Amino acid sequence: MSSGAYEAAYEASMQDPEAFWAEAARGIDWINFPKTVLDESNPPLYRWFPDGRMNTCFNALDRHVIAGRADQPAVVWDSPVTQDSRTYTYAQLLDLVGRAAGMLTALGVQKGDRVVIYLPMIPEAVVSMLACARIGAVHAVVFGGFAPAELAARIDDARPKVLITASCGVERTRVVEYKPMVDAAIDRSQHPPESVVVLQRPQAEAAMGERDIDWRTAMRPDGVGAAGCVPMLGSDPLYILHTSGTTGRPKGIVRDNGGHAVALHWSMTHIFGMQPGDVWFTASDVGWVVGHSYIVYAPLLAGCTTVLLEGKPVGTPDASTFWRMIEEHKIAGLFTAPTGIRAIKKEDPEGTLIAGRDLSSLRTLFLAGERTDPDTWQWATDRLQVPVIDNWWQTETGWPICANPIGTQLFPIKPGSATMPSPGYDVQVLDAEGERCAPGQEGALCIKLPMPPGTLETLWGDDDRYVESYLSAYDGYYLSGDGGYIDDDGYVWVMGRTDDVLNVAGHRLSTGGLEAVVAGHPAVAECAVIGVADELKGQVPRALVVLKGAEEPTEEEQERIRAELTQLVREQVGAIAGLQRVDIVAALPKTRSGKILRRTMRQLADGDEPQVPGTIEDAAVLDALAPVLRRR
Repeated sequence: MSSGAYEAAYEASMQDPEAFWAEAARGIDWINFPKTVLDESNPPLYRWFPDGRMNTCFNALDRHVIAGRADQPAVVWDSPVTQDSRTYTYAQLLDLVGRAAGMLTALGVQKGDRVVIYLPMIPEAVVSMLACARIGAVHAVVFGGFAPAELAARIDDARPKVLITASCGVERTRVVEYKPMVDAAIDRSQHPPESVVVLQRPQAEAAMGERDIDWRTAMRPDGVGAAGCVPMLGSDPLYILHTSGTTGRPKGIVRDNGGHAVALHWSMTHIFGMQPGDVWFTASDVGWVVGHSYIVYAPLLAGCTTVLLEGKPVGTPDASTFWRMIEEHKIAGLFTAPTGIRAIKKEDPEGTLIAGRDLSSLRTLFLAGERTDPDTWQWATDRLQVPVIDNWWQTETGWPICANPIGTQLFPIKPGSATMPSPGYDVQVLDAEGERCAPGQEGALCIKLPMPPGTLETLWGDDDRYVESYLSAYDGYYLSGDGGYIDDDGYVWVMGRTDDVLNVAGHRLSTGGLEAVVAGHPAVAECAVIGVADELKGQVPRALVVLKGAEEPTEEEQERIRAELTQLVREQVGAIAGLQRVDIVAALPKTRSGKILRRTMRQLADGDEPQVPGTIEDAAVLDALAPVLRRR
């Protein structure tokens, strides 16, 4: 890291993006190095490295084995919910992936065919994804446990030849049988797969039907030969990942092979500061984009060891899970959602479970998925004594739009800011008329086209919908859907989704700014601020607060906290932002990836029919909250 290194890299990516990314492309192996770096012939549909030929699986596995990393651990699976763990070297993982690719080939899967993967957090999920990449099949991973309706919608959009699943998923308090949900989804789909490959798990064995194939039988070394790597054009699709909408047809984000491999490989070193051989742990799920990018592809492309957790930061068995894993696996980089740290903080406010753990291997904690409030940042910084780095990105972008690029140059941390735009991203804040906002002025966070490699190419089978959804609001820009501002130092502040901006008597207030104040109270573990309808002011802010500690405070203590929070907001934001109501609740409704369901809560508070996404973590939390939200 050197002073000025970021500025030089960012300026180079803006002035001559083709030269910058051509140099980055030398970090991966090509069969034919691309002659065309960026195809601008059909704007706004840009393509990176369209005539280069390569294979993503080769870059993630084969080349490391060839280079002498055969015996280095590639994947470490840690499952506190099943009391099991396994380690796979690069050579062992390559063997499994080659046979899985051979299995798919034997089932008739060819280059360009789709394979839906519906698996829990087990090594076979990684194997299945890489097997698809090996033979040029396009994988569409669906979060394990999705209800049949959501799974059926994704099957019909992808039209897969094969679906890969397991008999069940295992959670802290229950076993979730997957096969009945798969069968129900196939029954209601218009384009069912020809074959379903089922991994039988001992916690619940599934009944098999005519189209079903047993994973272990099909994977026997004497029954299937390993498939080789199929050459792919840089612009050929690698995967589809459907965004989790609540209504209508899901949007299938399309990621290419070449740009994806180049960007993710580059990001591991230059943004996250990881080197080959480092142990990397992303606490997410392969069903989400974070799991695609930073559990599976980026760490393996970079020659790291990636840790796969089947469990939660709390409850499996307690709030020490992350600290145990860092100590046992010698983890150098931990990447999780702020809600994971907040859950730990709620269960163990003083961090007593860290005591006695050897966390000396940990160099950095990275947070993304929701805005990192300053209180959560401070808690983690004080207790872990490593840089705690926020980064902002989306399913659509595939890798960080903004981050503090510790692998290039570490900037002073401003809690609550995602720091600087990553090289390749021309981030601008635009007002309603499309004019650039002044420093400190909130507006729509947009990215000037073309976006860098690794970002979405289009939506699966629907270029027009891609343009309409993301590129039509401002000519020449990608609309992120997030609002925020850039300060005088160039730091980017993401303050929440644009539909989470409150309009109070003509004053626009971001929920992120109000939540930062509420979260700063010493008794608050986590919070959400929503804008509820008001006849006089249009909207008024309302706070829902989860307190630290296991014991419920007395009504007198709760009233004191409510009054203090109301006063804090008045003092730090202003009287116009005065909280209409503060409710102390046991938990906030979230998606399984940790995003708080603010929109759904707002709909309940306004008396509207709530749109509940299929990704909800625990519907009982929302059910318990509904009477509170409807109470004015």
